[in-house]
Amino acid sequence: MEKFKFITEYELRASPKMLFPYISTASGLSQWFASKVNTMPEQRFDFQWDNESHIARQVSMRQNKGVRFEFLDTDEDGSDNNYVDFRVDQSELTQSTFLRVTDYSNTTDPEELQDLWDGLMDKLKEIVGS
Repeated sequence: MEKFKFITEYELRASPKMLFPYISTASGLSQWFASKVNTMPEQRFDFQWDNESHIARQVSMRQNKGVRFEFLDTDEDGSDNNYVDFRVDQSELTQSTFLRVTDYSNTTDPEELQDLWDGLMDKLKEIVGS
């Protein structure tokens, strides 16, 4: 099945240090990204949407910079799994904080993905007071 890489960026009025727990911890992610998130052994997370469990492995993390979750068993041979990548950047000029989202999945409709991420970011912005 064909995969699609969708990248979008949002400006948030929150420092990277304040924003990072919301993109890297189960409790933070469950507030805006999934209906429920549980941590598991070996850097694995159980993301739940619509009462369906989706297991992901945290494959990278840089404190206050970014995190990537690779969803297991989303490719037949495991070499091209779906993933979501969150990167936090701060403009040195304006001190604005930006969250860049890379969504690599089977969803190939950019408008649908933009609407999905806009809705998720609205929830996150409300939580962080942005």
